[in-house]
Amino acid sequence: MDKIDVSFRLANLDDVVDIITLCNECFEENTPLEYATKVFEDTMHDKNQIYLVGTVDNKIIAHTKITVIPTIYKNMNTYAILNHVCVKPEYRRHNIATQMLDEVTKICKEKDCKVMELWSNNFRVPAHSCYKKYGFKVVDAKFFSKKID
Repeated sequence: MDKIDVSFRLANLDDVVDIITLCNECFEENTPLEYATKVFEDTMHDKNQIYLVGTVDNKIIAHTKITVIPTIYKNMNTYAILNHVCVKPEYRRHNIATQMLDEVTKICKEKDCKVMELWSNNFRVPAHSCYKKYGFKVVDAKFFSKKID
């Protein structure tokens, strides 16, 4: 497995097209660009909404969203939720996700997070192996969701 030289940085508005293209590919989503652009513009100055991208030759090949949640509860403290952790399929198996998680960990430490959490679709079995190898543990919990009309 060859190591690929990847650079990580915070995303900017110009990256939204490539982020959405990557996430639509990796997660079989169909997020419209207009929607994504509006949400990014609305949240890009929120210090607790962090979009991280990994680039190779100035091309976005990896992405995750970090949401930092400060709480007033001592046991929870400040924590981070990661979502849309993804690497472009042809770049997988080169430790890029691990490198990205290292960068995420650094950001979370800077934000004084005590825990990083993520959720992953059941069909993403190879990703689950990566998360477990990185030290994430499956917790005994249920993920509940309710649509709001």
